[in-house]
Amino acid sequence: MGDKANTHPGAAGRATAADHPASVRNVVLVGHSGSGKTTLVEALALTAGAVNRAGRVEDGGTVSDYDDIEHRQKRSVQLSLVPVDWDGYKINILDTPGYADFVGELRAGLRAADAALFVVSASDGVDGSTRMVWEECAAVGMPRAIVVTHLEAARADFDEMTRTCAEAFGADDPDAVLPLYLPLHGEQGPDGHAPVTGLTGLLSQRLFDYSTGERKESEPGPDQLPLLERARNRLIEGIIAESEDETLMDRYLGGEEIDITTLVQDLERAVARGTFFPVLAAAPAADGARQGLGTVELLELITGGFPTPLERAAPTVTTPEGTAREVKACDPDGPLVAEVVKTASDPYVGRVSLVRVFSGTLRADDTVHVSGHGLADRGHEDHDVDERIGALSTPFGKQQRSLTHCIAGDLACVAKLNRAETGDTLSAKDDPLLMAPWEMPDPLLPLAIQAHSKADEDKLSQGLGRLVAEDPTMRLEQNQNTHQVVLWCLGEAHADVALERLRNRYGVQVDVIPHKVALRETFAGRSAGRGRHVKQSGGHGQYAICEIEVEPLPGGSGIEFVDKVVGGAVPRQFIPSVEKGVRAQAARGVAAGYPLIDVRVTLLDGKAHSVDSSDAAFQTAGALALREAAADARIHLLEPVAEVTVLVGDDYVGTVMSDLSGRRGRVVGTEQAAGGRTLVRAEVPEIEIGRYAVDLRSLSHGTARFGRTYARHEPMPPQVAERIREQTREAS
Repeated sequence: MGDKANTHPGAAGRATAADHPASVRNVVLVGHSGSGKTTLVEALALTAGAVNRAGRVEDGGTVSDYDDIEHRQKRSVQLSLVPVDWDGYKINILDTPGYADFVGELRAGLRAADAALFVVSASDGVDGSTRMVWEECAAVGMPRAIVVTHLEAARADFDEMTRTCAEAFGADDPDAVLPLYLPLHGEQGPDGHAPVTGLTGLLSQRLFDYSTGERKESEPGPDQLPLLERARNRLIEGIIAESEDETLMDRYLGGEEIDITTLVQDLERAVARGTFFPVLAAAPAADGARQGLGTVELLELITGGFPTPLERAAPTVTTPEGTAREVKACDPDGPLVAEVVKTASDPYVGRVSLVRVFSGTLRADDTVHVSGHGLADRGHEDHDVDERIGALSTPFGKQQRSLTHCIAGDLACVAKLNRAETGDTLSAKDDPLLMAPWEMPDPLLPLAIQAHSKADEDKLSQGLGRLVAEDPTMRLEQNQNTHQVVLWCLGEAHADVALERLRNRYGVQVDVIPHKVALRETFAGRSAGRGRHVKQSGGHGQYAICEIEVEPLPGGSGIEFVDKVVGGAVPRQFIPSVEKGVRAQAARGVAAGYPLIDVRVTLLDGKAHSVDSSDAAFQTAGALALREAAADARIHLLEPVAEVTVLVGDDYVGTVMSDLSGRRGRVVGTEQAAGGRTLVRAEVPEIEIGRYAVDLRSLSHGTARFGRTYARHEPMPPQVAERIREQTREAS
């Protein structure tokens, strides 16, 4: 692995199709925005020979349009794939966004990868969202390693950063988070900062000098060895503690010198099992240099220490009807099971799908079955169709290298899958299968939109359909109560990107409008009303009179209509007409224009005319009677109340509870959760939590999560209700 005593093998450059799963490594880069993930991808591609200078592809173009600021910004909010070859291995590097709003892209990267590389900045430390992703990886046993970047910063301290990582990531066993290398520092500058110029391998006790732009290996001087001894001994003890050879620790403590080959093999196994998490350092290459500091060591760790796709358990697979199917893990000759982990639109090619093949072999121009994916509540249709795939390719910036096939364990881009969306399963058309989907975060920030013009209105539906097809973390809602089109997003940045894609990619200009909450009205007490609709203007007239009584009912009762007419005062054929008029008026509202609910309307009496009475007349009379009853009664304005759960670190519990109280919320309980966190349960009016997804992130520094479910409607406080009524009057 990274600390072998030999020099690195020659780089092979850009990746093509893999021949066997054992030669593939799928690694996802994780870290907060600004930690240096994209720069690290550039440095790894340069060292592997895929580019001939930072960001520049060997045969033209760039790794991912790095020279274009606009494209760099776009890349920073979406999952991207950069495949490279190294020492006979194909490495699929998945670069994920660092912004919390794009956690869906991160989850997709975790799904497609077999190991994770956590990128932390020596100048910024480890943030709360990165800790949360670490816990997600731990829950599924994903192998992980840590790369410390920004060591060129004036106050960067690798040793301190390693201790921080051990505290943040090694809660159960800090000795499982240890460095494999220590930085070599050059001469101290005028500011007192000594730049990192190389690395010292703790196992091999070799020096790797990058100061010339080329990795040069040498022996440490006698004065350097004692400085390494403590860190080296701790590393060896950490590796031995994870060894499957239970005699190794006794031998080591007995003074036996453990062979470096044995240590490296045990280290590789521990990393692949997800029980040991090495810390490395990396920096981009200087101008004109071919290799960035630590990139060779990192590539060796990925190829030697991270697991092959063969070591990943087979996914849970069923038929579309739900019958369980056994699928052998990563068998290129097995039944085809592949998953769309990302969907994008290319203005020239059309829809492009990034696919991870878990079983079988995907071939260009095959007809496959598309199954998916249980996200109808987010505006995604379920799929159960056959589709002929277009060309297969492996991406590299703007360029695509054609592939004839993609075996189990590998990733490829598939063109022209017009029906498949992110999360869908691709399988053989004569053997349809369905993978269990990964967990998608729930979008909780509403964005109400409307078409800017008639021309935009014609294109809006298609544009929104394509938008949600690409991004399953977005939910499209056509709200029947408020008559608004609402895009539910993960945060403000997520919403901004959605609007930008609608505008620039699909040519749809929309206006953002205030999001409406579905308010209701009800009677506070018993009331009566008389509806009189009598008109005679020559010819056939209109005649209907009805008397009703209205009384409130418990929440959730809806509208109940009772007939207590005696003596035929209202002919039987017109009683349904009265009910229809009452219900129509209730839907329109009786005070502030919101639907009336939870009342019993009793028809007591009325009058009819043998000639002039009609269905329409009694509908009108019923509506008038309800309006009169409302005019003489106190009407409550009802607001929806949500059950809110907030999972937050103990340090922020007080702040979160105080904020919920300020939103007219009622905290109904708290309970301790794992990892020094607390689950807060509260009931909060929905009108107060429209932007809670944004506000909570600010309150908790990105460390809290929340969920919400509708509980009930209940009366608004009088002062709030009056403000809403006033706003309604102004709007009308």
